[in-house]
Amino acid sequence: MPMLLLAGPAAEPWTVTDLKSFLRVEHDADDAVIASLLTAARAQIEAWTGKMLLAQRWRLVLDAWPRDGRIVLRGGPLRSLIAVRSYDERGYTHSVDLDSFVLDLAGGVIASPPWALPEPEPAVAGIELDLELGYGTAPDDVPAPLRHAVRTLVAQWYDNRGGAADAGAALLPGGVAGMIAFYRAVAL
Repeated sequence: MPMLLLAGPAAEPWTVTDLKSFLRVEHDADDAVIASLLTAARAQIEAWTGKMLLAQRWRLVLDAWPRDGRIVLRGGPLRSLIAVRSYDERGYTHSVDLDSFVLDLAGGVIASPPWALPEPEPAVAGIELDLELGYGTAPDDVPAPLRHAVRTLVAQWYDNRGGAADAGAALLPGGVAGMIAFYRAVAL
């Protein structure tokens, strides 16, 4: 199930001003660096946990409707279903009524009886679901451990910028693994 980013978050979990205070940076020369590290750290925490921190729009592309009628998202948390389309043999899109679906926001499940949905004609990528994922629209909507993990990553990367990469660079730095452990998606 490929997921395509349509629109990233309107804000980040922290402001550059907040991070400068945390980092004890008193000059403005590194503002662009800190902003870049902030975006990268948020994206890294999202990748490690499979959770979108702030509201973002994504497109889920399917070849066919699941036989049991349940689409279980790998990312989340699910906030809303924005639009559903299927394609016909000529490549024209057809909107699917959103009332055909039941959303389990807590479980990240979108359900509908498969016989009630139009079967796409192309065998590949014939269905698109536009979703909003994330904990909320404001930084305070993000669980505190995840916000702190972002801030800790920014600090780690800021303090070690420009240095030679070491063997541990790809691992979660000090304490971040513990901060996000509860939020990580476990695949069996």
